[in-house]
Amino acid sequence: MSDQHAGRVSTRTFDAPRGGARAQLNFVVAGLRNNLASAIEYRSSFFTQLVGMLINDSLWVLFWALYFERFPVLKGWQREDLFLMWGVITFAFGIAFGLFAQVLRLAELIASGQLDYYLALPKNVLLQIMCGQVRPANLGDLLFGPLLLMFFVPLSGEQWLWYFVASVLAAFVYLGFFILAGSLAFFFGSSEALSNGIGMALIHFSTYPSRIFSGGTRVILFTVIPAAFIAEVPVDLVRRFSWSDLGLMFVGGIGFFVLGAVVFHLGLRKYESGNMLVVRS
Repeated sequence: MSDQHAGRVSTRTFDAPRGGARAQLNFVVAGLRNNLASAIEYRSSFFTQLVGMLINDSLWVLFWALYFERFPVLKGWQREDLFLMWGVITFAFGIAFGLFAQVLRLAELIASGQLDYYLALPKNVLLQIMCGQVRPANLGDLLFGPLLLMFFVPLSGEQWLWYFVASVLAAFVYLGFFILAGSLAFFFGSSEALSNGIGMALIHFSTYPSRIFSGGTRVILFTVIPAAFIAEVPVDLVRRFSWSDLGLMFVGGIGFFVLGAVVFHLGLRKYESGNMLVVRS
């Protein structure tokens, strides 16, 4: 997983919906379709970045496969559990930062006054920002997760269902946390370094099995840095479905996304224009 390679930002604009959930869903689908079409226009670059990410993710999994050759069990987890974890985090990462990549630039947009453009458009401002860019490299993550499980982790039809449900909710954790981190720029000014550092903490901890931590660290991984909702609970949900784990994933996924959106809109009230004229065709 990486956020280093940016896909082409679409230059076409869409009016964000004023209607209900269905209108907003239609807007998201239209925006993603437009951004993907724009990114694929440069086919060689698009596929090079996508394949490069598949190779990058494969190397990470190879590292863990070699680890489990030496230590077959890790805090009750076997190699297949680790592969399942990576299947979740890569697919969730691909949804969050492959399809909604501009969330990664939220602090920069706020600090540089570039929100002016979005404020001039029909609401919803946050939705407009989220749907502003795709990143081909991170779309490789989107493909890698299911492919990894297809080849190395046999799952039943029901387990595949809970895998996709858990991964989507884990993507909401990523999105909500990065929106929350990026929104700090509303309150602290130029805080790109701080926001990126906080976001990278989540990415770092979510790439390791949460079970290796104990005590106060585990509490942090369920609250302050919610990596356990990405690296542990989904695995438990897929392996041994329980309503309690499903409820925990909904609380974590939707809860952190709502928290991020609330902080963003509170900050938006404080926003002072950077007087930056942004022209898009």
